[in-house]
Amino acid sequence: MDNAIEVRNLSSWFGQNQVLKDITMDIRRNSVTSVMGPSGCGKSTFIRCLNRMHDLTPGFRMTGEILFDGRNIITEKIDPVLLRRKVGMVFQQPNPFPRMSVYDNVAVGLRLNGGGKSRGEIADVVEKSLRMAAIWDELKDHLDRAGASLSGGQQQRLCIARALAVEPEVLLMDEPCSALDPVSTAKIEELIEDLGDRYTIVVVTHNMQQAARISDSVAFFLMGVLVEMDKSAKMFTNPSDKRTEEYITGRFG
Repeated sequence: MDNAIEVRNLSSWFGQNQVLKDITMDIRRNSVTSVMGPSGCGKSTFIRCLNRMHDLTPGFRMTGEILFDGRNIITEKIDPVLLRRKVGMVFQQPNPFPRMSVYDNVAVGLRLNGGGKSRGEIADVVEKSLRMAAIWDELKDHLDRAGASLSGGQQQRLCIARALAVEPEVLLMDEPCSALDPVSTAKIEELIEDLGDRYTIVVVTHNMQQAARISDSVAFFLMGVLVEMDKSAKMFTNPSDKRTEEYITGRFG
């Protein structure tokens, strides 16, 4: 299986504080990769590097290479706005646009990106995206309802539908279930597994059981360093590094 993203010697800083240290790893296409590790280990910073989400953060800089479709995205030649259409992001806290309906929340990216889609074509994409996010049946008769009025789990699936509507190749998720109840978490996990066959998904999680359930591959970060990356089954049964074993067995973190 080929790689969607190849990271080479990635380091990053906020001012003088180095957060990531010489990260090198491959993210396979059409698979689910979980990034786990204790708080403050650089997980969220890492996935935000993958679509240059920190570009406007004062004092942030990064070095190395992130190859997406064979092109290094850490260069001024790459437009970060265009990059984020291909590498979408779902955040920890659901963030539907508060003054928009369910329908408009999903359609907004299509309208902003242009492309000349007709009203009927936009309606088709909205329905398709809500179906892929496993929420169409719940909302098909309530498309004019305010997105912010939905439950937390529904809001998160709406945000996933919004990200899918612009047809990304990669979907980044930063602890997408941490603010949700167990029932909503189970629905999001099932959704991630379903989407993993069609999209490259990178999920930050502090929940090892969740990583074991949803992932094809797992990367373990510690103090800004990639300690180990391997197939999920091996990582949780026979990790190569003692620090990974100690984290998985609860000796720290």
